[in-house]
Amino acid sequence: MELLSRGAVDILSREDLENALKRGKPLRVKLGVDPTSPDIHLGHTVVLQKMRQFQELGHQAVLIIGDFTSLIGDPSGRNTTRPPLTSEAIDANAQTYLEQIGKVVDVAKLEIRRNSEWLAPLRLKDILSLASKVTVARILERDDFQKRLKANAPVSFHELLYPIMQGYDSVMVKADVELGGIDQTFNLVMGRGLQREFAQVPQVCLMTPILTGLDGTNKMSKSLGNHIGVHDAPDTMFGRAMSIQDAMMIEWFTLLTEVPVDDAKAQVAGSPRDAKLRLAELIAARFHGAEAAKAARERWDRVVVNKETPEDIAEFAVPAAELKDGKLGLARLLVLVGFASSNSDGRRLIEQGGLTVDGERATDPGAFAPRPGQVLRAGKKNRFVKLKLQS
Repeated sequence: MELLSRGAVDILSREDLENALKRGKPLRVKLGVDPTSPDIHLGHTVVLQKMRQFQELGHQAVLIIGDFTSLIGDPSGRNTTRPPLTSEAIDANAQTYLEQIGKVVDVAKLEIRRNSEWLAPLRLKDILSLASKVTVARILERDDFQKRLKANAPVSFHELLYPIMQGYDSVMVKADVELGGIDQTFNLVMGRGLQREFAQVPQVCLMTPILTGLDGTNKMSKSLGNHIGVHDAPDTMFGRAMSIQDAMMIEWFTLLTEVPVDDAKAQVAGSPRDAKLRLAELIAARFHGAEAAKAARERWDRVVVNKETPEDIAEFAVPAAELKDGKLGLARLLVLVGFASSNSDGRRLIEQGGLTVDGERATDPGAFAPRPGQVLRAGKKNRFVKLKLQS
């Protein structure tokens, strides 16, 4: 079954989904997202693509914007309590989420709901009634909570309510299927249990794998800086995709492209470099089109492979206040142009041979006399800037 291919995990069984399909009516397929940041990245698109598959088969996709649950914060994968967000920030994030989700799913055919519709009106007696349907032992089975308790890290009471609230979403929209990453298993199963309590047919839970981020270790996350955003420019997407480890390519081909897995394995085994070029171009093409992706690859070849200087380099005016006798520390200049986070970071970049000035490798992080038109090139990411002096 195509819906269960390319990495989707059915926690119940293939038969549960097949039985749901035999009911003879479109399924209500739920996906909940908490807009805790303004951007989505490639990791989010894995489960969104699964939702798109359901749409293409004629089922009703239901997107839950967790504007109320965002006030609590999903404890999944967390070793600390999430800081609270303001309602204004949640609303702003939700708007950008919808714009970006449209790059994967058919937004025109989405049923979009905000869980504040049914959660905000709940009175204390309603919350107590809902909470009575779940035992403390069941909540504390959650791996995230167990780890924190064993580490003597605090677990706030409001976090215990999160899976109950998310599970209640399934009751309110009468979900037949719920989608989520494998790290959402506890929350999705909670929805099944609450549906039973409300005399509904328990939803089928389909979990997708977690995409490994650019660092090759952790899941893709904006907070970890190991992500590729769906709004990133084609050149940025292409360049970041080219930075992944060879061992990650099969996973990325499987979760982010339509290339048959056997074909991807054969290409990676035959020529890892060519396979990575193909992967990077496919990712850029998915969000920006084939022509933009082809242009990004050509610029990569010119700038990275052939070491050419790009034509459209951003300019930076060196502040006059930073100069003393016409000079400033080169490490300090890297901080000013945004190539380094601190003077020590700038020194490290220079000492490791990661900076050239007009094509010549820089070796001294100390006094440097900037001249108009000089081109600085930094690091493996090939960041460029052309200097000018403040008048």
